[in-house]
Amino acid sequence: MRIRQWVKNVFVFLPLFFSGGILNGGEWIASILAAAAFCLASSAVYCLNDVLDFRADREHPVKRLRPVASGAVSPRAALILAALCVAGAFAPAFLPRIFPFAAIEESITSGASKRLALIIGIYLLLNAAYCIRIKHIALIDVFTIAIGYVLRVLAGGAMTGIRVSPWLICMTYLLALFLAFGKRRDDVLNNERGETVTRRHTLSFNRPFLDITLGVLSTVAIVSYVMYCMSPEVMKRLGSDCVYVTAVFVLLGMIRYLQLAIVEGRSGAPTDIVLKDGMIRFAVIGWIISYAIILYF
Repeated sequence: MRIRQWVKNVFVFLPLFFSGGILNGGEWIASILAAAAFCLASSAVYCLNDVLDFRADREHPVKRLRPVASGAVSPRAALILAALCVAGAFAPAFLPRIFPFAAIEESITSGASKRLALIIGIYLLLNAAYCIRIKHIALIDVFTIAIGYVLRVLAGGAMTGIRVSPWLICMTYLLALFLAFGKRRDDVLNNERGETVTRRHTLSFNRPFLDITLGVLSTVAIVSYVMYCMSPEVMKRLGSDCVYVTAVFVLLGMIRYLQLAIVEGRSGAPTDIVLKDGMIRFAVIGWIISYAIILYF
């Protein structure tokens, strides 16, 4: 189920954070349920992926330790777990009927539940197609992965009734592309070192191409964030013209990640990097605190 990867579902909370409604208990309940749904949906995808790839994973120095590839879990058991996770992912759509508590009914309308179920359904179908075929198509695979992060943001907005800004969708997609291409760069490095690479289209890339791509994506993402900060609509909504100050932390985080990827060759596990690298953690925490001060104080 790769529970450590559940941290990616923090994107579900972005609409709540940017809206200024983080002190609203009802919206917190709705966002938490949406995040839980995506945790289970993503785990279902991981289970399916491990079953489809277990033979290739056995040849990989790290992936061979995955439960199905190592033989610790049978493919049948993994598929049963995937089915249970899918059922759990759709549970929020029926939660108000199963547990008719006032807090839940007030936080989740039937319309919101249906929208979440639709988004979860799209996410599962898209990722099933990714596991079966799309992941073998260079470039298209990365763009498909990025859509999954946008769906997380849309789910957070759907459950809380918060309108998701086009700026937020754009920045989420660019950031997801940036991280995904960083992982592809790690595959290229492994291939150059003579290690087994499970993605057959790795030869479609090389380091110069990926370095340029990472530079372009990071530049566009940073410019998009600065334009968001300077947007009259945003400054009016937040009641402050100092939002641009938070861009310092965004710049630091992006440039540090580029340093890790290009100089140190460590871009294969974005989740681990965000959780373990001290400078990136400082950038993330600094951004959250600075934005929260502007938004809530």
